[in-house]
Amino acid sequence: MIDQPGAATPSLHPTDLDLGPWWHRGSSPPPMFSLGSWLPAVPGLAWGWALLDALLQGLVGACAVSVLCSLLRVHLYIQCLNDPERQREKAAIGARRRVLEPLQVAVLTGLLALVGARVAALVVLEFSLRALSTLLSLGKGAHSSQLYLLCQYSLGCGVSCSLSFLLEDAPHGTCNLLLAVGLAGLLATYARRLARHVCTLYELHSRARYCGVCILLLAGGHRVPHLLGKALAVTFTVADLAAVALINRDFLSTAEAVRFWTPLTICYALLVGYMQEEPRRSGSGGGQPVYRTVLVRMGGLFILLLAVGRWVDVLHVLISLLGEFWCLLHAGAMLEACRWQDFTQQVRLERRLGSQEAS
Repeated sequence: MIDQPGAATPSLHPTDLDLGPWWHRGSSPPPMFSLGSWLPAVPGLAWGWALLDALLQGLVGACAVSVLCSLLRVHLYIQCLNDPERQREKAAIGARRRVLEPLQVAVLTGLLALVGARVAALVVLEFSLRALSTLLSLGKGAHSSQLYLLCQYSLGCGVSCSLSFLLEDAPHGTCNLLLAVGLAGLLATYARRLARHVCTLYELHSRARYCGVCILLLAGGHRVPHLLGKALAVTFTVADLAAVALINRDFLSTAEAVRFWTPLTICYALLVGYMQEEPRRSGSGGGQPVYRTVLVRMGGLFILLLAVGRWVDVLHVLISLLGEFWCLLHAGAMLEACRWQDFTQQVRLERRLGSQEAS
């Protein structure tokens, strides 16, 4: 139809031509894209991005373990320095490891990246129950320094599980992991520098009183285990919640979940009972009980997953066994110092209780 002269021209709305910003076309914003969606669709590209995410999660977990070991190394070095009978342990803890420290982070990153979320969640839950049982069995005012080193691999698995759960189906998951890697790497670097500074110059600076860091450690270095305990409690609480959610997502029915959790609960109860009796039978000397405990734990998990798990879970248990051994071997000197410290603390606690009963 031909418009008549003088007729009013109808006004057009952006929705008539499908132009304008998204709020003119509807009420929902445009979809958010992940880092992998910026590249063309290539066969196998999704698998590559999943592998990159797994490596980034493993790197964050390895950096968390590195921070834990560095801070504990600072505390143990100061404790050994103040004890004339522990100078040999002080020298072993303060030895420089310029090559071993980056190697430990690299190897642990690869192991954590290879372990699936299912087995990592089981490792986290098992350690949480064991740590809770150990803390409840200790006397009033006592603590176990060995727990800080025995939780290394479980801590890495817990951080990896938490990131996997929190960033699941996140639109920018890879970018978030890159930011987490940057923050974790920064903390690990500064913690490593602090440990190197203390092991090299603390003895001199604590006497001269002209280094602010060493003066701060001289005044409040005894609170490092307490701060580590609080941080680990928060970390494992979040990791336990994420582990339960990651395990339950694979079950299609309640009956299937019960068939898995029932033997798992029985297995964990037996393992916790064995862990409580092992120190009493083996005493305090030597490092063999620690490695034997790892074999028993992973062996029980291996047999359990043979019955109710998948074949890939069995492979992941073997990888976890390597990760546990690697962490313990790297922390051999600190583990010996923690064992001696726990033994002397137990002796002092028994003497104090005996004197109280006698009075």
